[in-house]
Parts: sequence; structure tokens; C-alpha cells
Amino acid sequence: MSLIKTLTEKPWERKGVIGGLNPEGAFESPPERVALGFFLTIASVIFSMFGVSYVIRMSLPDWEPLAEPSQLWLNTGLLAISSILFQWARNIANAGKQKNLMTAFIGGGVFALLFIAGQMVIWENLQATGFYVASNPANSFFYLLTGLHIAHLLGGLWVWSKSSIRLISGSKPEDVRLSIELCTLYWHFLLIVWLVIFAILSNT
Repeated sequence: MSLIKTLTEKPWERKGVIGGLNPEGAFESPPERVALGFFLTIASVIFSMFGVSYVIRMSLPDWEPLAEPSQLWLNTGLLAISSILFQWARNIANAGKQKNLMTAFIGGGVFALLFIAGQMVIWENLQATGFYVASNPANSFFYLLTGLHIAHLLGGLWVWSKSSIRLISGSKPEDVRLSIELCTLYWHFLLIVWLVIFAILSNT
């Protein structure tokens, strides 16, 4: 039996056990942070692939550049404020303080919702002026890139809503510190992704 047990062990799931110490996970970081790291890596690859496809596709003769909606600048500012508020909430939580924590964290999500609403307004305005998804490849890529970014934001807002409920319910800063940190990292990532998308759209 000992031989079978030895052969079926999974040493990659733990670190060495010495003198009665409890086994530890293979990663020193919390599982949630590791999972977020993997997700951000995958998301980076996806956005990179679409970005490369955009650049390649625009070189073909049927490409008609889409005029940059001026409201994109306002929406970019809203997302930047959202990211700043999340960072503020993270700093407060790391200091173990309660004052302004709820305002900063919930405010970050609210500004993200305003960003999404602003993007929806742009979509409606474009369609009202005849810039439909299937009108030309440039339009299709605009809706695709902005829609993909919104989808990732909505996923983050789902996690944000759960953490916000915990804050409203009276959770202490140390109880939600990890959730706030992960939301902050995720929002910084999405802000960087959006700035890249915005730069590509603005220059083409």
C-alpha cells in the first residue's frame, strides 16, 4: 500500500513538509491572485491578437476609416477616474482604515458604469448616422474591440458588486483587502488595454 500511495502522490500541489509543519500550496500567493494572473495573461493574448488583426485588416483596399467619436475622450477620462478611485480604496484598505473606503471603492465601480454607458451612447450615435456593424470592416472592428472591452469590464463589475455588498454589510478592511486589491489590479489592466485600443482607433 505504501508503494501505491507513493506513486499516486502529487508533489506539485505542496511544498516540502518538515517536522510536522502543515503542507503549503505550490504558490505563495493566494489562489485568487494566481487565478487573476492567469486570466490577465490570457486576456492580454486575446486583445493582442485582435489588435494585430486590426492592423493587418486595415491595409486591405475595402477599409474605410471610421471618424473618431469625440466622446471617446470623455469616456477615457471616466475610466481613468475609476482606476484612480480603486487605487485610493486599495491604499485605504492596506492602511487598515475604514474612513472613505466605501466611497472610494463603490465610486470606482460607478465611474466604470458611467464609462460603459458612454460607450453605449457612442454606439447609438454611430448607428443613428449609418455606421452599422456590417457597413465596412473598420466599423466591425470598432464595435468588436469596444464590445470586448466592455465584456471584460462587466465581468469585473460582477466581482465588484459582491465586494461592495460585503462592505455595505459592515465587513472590516482586512476582510475585503484581497478583493479590493484584485479589483484594483484588474481595473488598472483594463485601463491600459483601453488606452492601447484608443490609441489604435485614434491613429487609424
